[in-house]
Amino acid sequence: MSVIDGVPGLAGPGQVEVVVRGVGEFGPSVRLFDWSRADEYGVAFAVEAADDGLRARLETVTVTVWDNMGEFFDGLARDFRGWEGERVWGHNNLVVTATFGSGGHVHLNWTLRSGSLPGDWHGTVTTVIEAGEGMKAVAGGLREFLREE
Repeated sequence: MSVIDGVPGLAGPGQVEVVVRGVGEFGPSVRLFDWSRADEYGVAFAVEAADDGLRARLETVTVTVWDNMGEFFDGLARDFRGWEGERVWGHNNLVVTATFGSGGHVHLNWTLRSGSLPGDWHGTVTTVIEAGEGMKAVAGGLREFLREE
């Protein structure tokens, strides 16, 4: 499953991935791919973020059912009328911060980091998604990618 500009589509034969793309043909994007089952309670996948010369990649992010990643994005989609402040989901090397912006758009800051020690690299890419159907499509694509039904 792929989500491009908030519109679901197929990634290709045998491939499972989600792409969240910001505004514009060459706008910021985040791609979750190389899904695998870590164990009965979790999945592992790679993440790549790109924007204006920045390209950051994590080979393995492991998320368990208790990390509630799909639930976080479902909540963003449900609250399409907006909210105050930041909402944050994070686990190890991947952190997503969501804010509701003017014009009914959700600003998703995707931070990838190699570790938590001083000197470890980190990069942040911001995708802007329409709060209604756009966020609903992103949340649905992520649920399908994580295989949360």
